[in-house]
Amino acid sequence: MSGVLRKTFVEVELPSTPRLAIVRHGERAYPEEACGFLLGPWDGRPSERRSVRTVREAANAKTEERTHRFVIPAPEVLAVERELEGSGETIVGYYHSHPDHPAVPSEFDRDHAWPGFAYLVLAVERGHARELGAFELDPETRTFEPRRLFPLLPLGDSR
Repeated sequence: MSGVLRKTFVEVELPSTPRLAIVRHGERAYPEEACGFLLGPWDGRPSERRSVRTVREAANAKTEERTHRFVIPAPEVLAVERELEGSGETIVGYYHSHPDHPAVPSEFDRDHAWPGFAYLVLAVERGHARELGAFELDPETRTFEPRRLFPLLPLGDSR
């Protein structure tokens, strides 16, 4: 894959409102994995930042192992893409929770990820959000590379 830009962004801008929505979704879905879309402006060209303006919850279509697996149905992804056409926003990434596991992508996550998108992983321990990590899939090595979350904010209290 020569000529591929390995790092397409260095940080993910995640304001407090969408951040809190992710936290609340992860805590509400516990002990199962929550998942959803990160929505914001992006013209598809490399930039230093992925900006998340809103998030949208998605259905976890996984029928088994929902405590450590998620799948967003393809028709739902297509419906969100169609709905966003002409709005100035697009899917800039995806989020999901890891119940009672660290905020780092799993092998399953890697096998189902696409380069160029932001991936946020929320660690939820015993029903309470503990940590949020940001990552990008390297297209050459197929490994997740950490990305900086901006601004640095606490997860917030969802109670």
